Amino acid sequence: MRYLHTMVRITDIEASLDFYCNKLGLIEKFRNENEAGRYTLIFLAAPDDEFRAEEERAPLVELTFNWDAEEYGEGRNFGHLAYEVDDIYATCERLQKAGVTINRPPRDGRMAFVRSPDNVSIEILQKGAALPAQEPWNSMQNTGKW
Repeated sequence: MRYLHTMVRITDIEASLDFYCNKLGLIEKFRNENEAGRYTLIFLAAPDDEFRAEEERAPLVELTFNWDAEEYGEGRNFGHLAYEVDDIYATCERLQKAGVTINRPPRDGRMAFVRSPDNVSIEILQKGAALPAQEPWNSMQNTGKW
């Protein structure tokens, strides 16, 4: 058994690609539009998984856009996606400057949470050991839900 992908329903392709690709840093690898089923599937890979995604078609995030509008709620029952980064503080600063709310700041130098435009929680984890606590993150409070 091997992990293939996680599917997340989205309501706006442009807003979602802006978040997942331009802000979070994932790379679009494959796209499939199905007129009969009235949906678009967009598969994304983390930069360090790009080669594996091309060769194995895994590990990926599948964004599913149904052409007919549906209400999905806040996505908390989904849980979250998790990505490891080289520098959690630099990543959170870059996301914040791009207009992304840091819902759970990396106060511990190890873990942070943000949310996609469709309220999917994204966990950001520090690669290796936690970084030493630093401001402004150390004293920053949670914002909204995560």
